[in-house]
Amino acid sequence: MPVLTRLIPSPVVVDIRPGALNDLASVLADQRISASGKLAVAISGGSGARLRERLAPALPGASWYEVSGGTLDDAIQLADAMKSGRYDAVVGLGGGKIIDCAKFAAARIGLPLVAVATNLSHDGLCSPVATLDNDAGRGSYGVPNPIAVVIDLDVIREAPARFVRSGIGDALSNISAVADWELSARETGEQIDGLAAAMARQAGEAVLRHPGGVGDDAFLQVLAEGLVLTGISMSVAGDSRPASGACHEINHAFDLTFPKRAASHGEQCGLGAVFAMHLRGDREASAQMAEVLRRHRLPVLPSDIGFSVEEFVRVVEFAPKTRPGRYTILEHLDLTTEQIRDAYADYAKAIGS
Repeated sequence: MPVLTRLIPSPVVVDIRPGALNDLASVLADQRISASGKLAVAISGGSGARLRERLAPALPGASWYEVSGGTLDDAIQLADAMKSGRYDAVVGLGGGKIIDCAKFAAARIGLPLVAVATNLSHDGLCSPVATLDNDAGRGSYGVPNPIAVVIDLDVIREAPARFVRSGIGDALSNISAVADWELSARETGEQIDGLAAAMARQAGEAVLRHPGGVGDDAFLQVLAEGLVLTGISMSVAGDSRPASGACHEINHAFDLTFPKRAASHGEQCGLGAVFAMHLRGDREASAQMAEVLRRHRLPVLPSDIGFSVEEFVRVVEFAPKTRPGRYTILEHLDLTTEQIRDAYADYAKAIGS
């Protein structure tokens, strides 16, 4: 019998709106999540602890676990603490580090995860990957997608604006990442998953073309939905390819080359994406992305985040080594140090200082 369709791994509940936390208890009471109300809730010591006071009365069967950081050891300790509780599900309530720890812990003990995001700093809130610091630096660990995602836009607005800006940079970088995927398909024969590519690209384009700002509910809705769709696109592809190309290679190179000076994930990815679009000769797209990043007060030049031109050249030169086997515009051009320096001079002139 022919295959007529395919199953897409995705949350059974996605609730993105102002006031969504007011209905968290009813979402968790869904028979597919927690019929008994026995939940393990992972929180941070900051925003998570404050939200615990608000939410605890509506979740009488929950046990609360404070997570100190975002390391692999933190995630393992969290799983060990939760494994004897006979819970129905794990809830990660907080920012990216807390949700990644909760993702890993839930996978380790075989429970579904509910992601309740308190900021929009990157696309990991609904992805099948947990990014955790380890002894070797930082690792990515495969995990199941969240069974539910809840994002209260009132809570998002209360978070520092830099978190939203970081999410903007990460979402926009999808456009460059998909272009790299298509380049690899032409040059190396790598197979593209068209649905995953479409989801990731449209998520980036929606953010790129929205006229709103970080304080507007309409814009935050589009950004949150875009980050969720990006996470699902990675599940569809079975890989981070739809959202990770030269842009993320440059981001990882910043982190590894200058670990104590690196900026936020989204800031570095956005800058890397604009530069990558310039390298592939799409000057119109590069200029448009730079204009949008500037409008949202995101960096487009290395000096915007405290790096010199020579330091940026080092970063770009090192970037392909961060993802061996991934083919992007950086691997395609295989630029020498002097060629990177010349390309950057042309880039800076094209987008303006």
